Amino acid sequence: MTDHKKPKNSASDLADPRRRQLLGGVAAAAGLAAMGGATSSETAAAAERPAGGGVTDELLRRHIDTVVVIYAENRSFNNLFGDFPGLEQPVSEISRDRWIQRDRDGSVLAELPPIWDGLVPNKQVVRHREFAIGQDDLPALPNAPFALRTPEGDPLPQGIVTRDLVHAFYNNQLQINGGRNDGFVAWGDSGALTMGRYGDNSANLRLWQIAREFTLCDNFFMGAFGGSFLNHQYLIAARPPFYPDADHSPARDRITAIEGNDPKGIRPKQAANSPASAMEGPVRFVPNSLSPDFYAVNTMLPPYAPTYRLDPTRPGYADWSDSHTMVPQGYATIGDMLSDRGIEWAWYAGGWDAAMQGHGSDKAFPSEPNFQPHHQPLNYFKQFAPGTDARKRRLRDGGTGETARTNRFLADAQAGQLPAVSYYKPQGSLNMHAGYSDVDAGDRHIAGVIETLRASPQWEKMLVVVTFDENGGWWDHVAPPKGDRWGPGTRVPALVISPHAKHGSVDHTIYDTGSIARFLTRRFGLKKLPGLVERERAMIAAGGPPPGDLTGTLDLV
Repeated sequence: MTDHKKPKNSASDLADPRRRQLLGGVAAAAGLAAMGGATSSETAAAAERPAGGGVTDELLRRHIDTVVVIYAENRSFNNLFGDFPGLEQPVSEISRDRWIQRDRDGSVLAELPPIWDGLVPNKQVVRHREFAIGQDDLPALPNAPFALRTPEGDPLPQGIVTRDLVHAFYNNQLQINGGRNDGFVAWGDSGALTMGRYGDNSANLRLWQIAREFTLCDNFFMGAFGGSFLNHQYLIAARPPFYPDADHSPARDRITAIEGNDPKGIRPKQAANSPASAMEGPVRFVPNSLSPDFYAVNTMLPPYAPTYRLDPTRPGYADWSDSHTMVPQGYATIGDMLSDRGIEWAWYAGGWDAAMQGHGSDKAFPSEPNFQPHHQPLNYFKQFAPGTDARKRRLRDGGTGETARTNRFLADAQAGQLPAVSYYKPQGSLNMHAGYSDVDAGDRHIAGVIETLRASPQWEKMLVVVTFDENGGWWDHVAPPKGDRWGPGTRVPALVISPHAKHGSVDHTIYDTGSIARFLTRRFGLKKLPGLVERERAMIAAGGPPPGDLTGTLDLV
């Protein structure tokens, strides 16, 4: 079940994508900064200007009026696109030292541990066939990536919901291990599963066919280390939320205890029952939602409905005395930057109204479409609190279906009424998140969304970005570029779809989730979010280029 071929490239040839420099002034600025010689105002300006690929601001204004961001869930690049044609570093061509996994003591694992709790722990029926794959149903796996298969050796159907994998701030950094990516097994909770990918049948994905027609980015990294909560926050604000005086708050027991005294450390204390070896079981950490200096880095719930724990005395508000509830934030988001410039925008959330009608209680909160409150990043901000005009105008229901009749986002697209900037968050059952969604359902849904957008009256001046919030705990072999304290994290798929996207192209430019906000900032003349500036300066200081702004994917004349 090993999924590799004779290597064609050495580790030194492929290990670090930061070795590539951008053309022109930005590359020169990066080199000067790395040598400590960047002192002029011209160089400083270049350091904050992402790669443009020769696209001028005037061309952007002429050709792009509508930007749509489709934000799916929890897949690494390798998991879905590892051997897509034209990649810079296909997974099947890397050498052994690029995939080998080490135990928690640093020793090389002789083989992979079992898939803890089983690949398919709950019985499912797909195409009239029943599947249930337990922990002991697969043979021992060598220490290598592998194609996901059934016990009979058939490719695992993409319509099966696998078990979930841990995806968290500290785990992700330990898994990346300074760019070696050899700690995914040791610091995960799923055993061998993290090394699995959709191999033999991945070319059947509808997103593969869309990528063949438009542009696939093969060096796009999740903006922040860890999970969905923090990466949604990075998407809209390029920074984590902050909980003031957390040590005197209801959340005080969720502050991370770090080995050592550095609040920026990445190794939390392990629980007393945490196994010493990955072969014995998953690592267990003490609760770690907040960093030692009170930034929210792992899942906290929003201060407003829809959420699981509401305040019975304040309709529309969460219970702020609950340790899992985040206090309201007030700094600027990309939405605020757009509003300041008079640009229309909205966040469409699949299942929003259904979740609101369920009142957020544990019993009434709908299991379908499996709405996730922590996937709604703007609901953490006081400028979008209940009763505000901004909430009414900007936070919209995306519906609970796959047709314009039941999905407001699709209806607006069909009618040519999408705002200039639209974020679309598919409902939980259609977002590809392991543990409660499957690849096929999300792939089918997103392809249908793209079809609707291409038929929209707005299509001729539209740009669509399809990407994933984070890797979901799945392994990837490409080293993230060195950045700031928050990221970038593991590589994820990203597609740019537009009449003006390069046709059938694989773009090797380095991007991160913040590249979406960079594109919006440039196209609409916005003030740049401070977190974007911080990331760009940090990456240059580390010797690499800053993340691009996605204009390198376009062919504008």
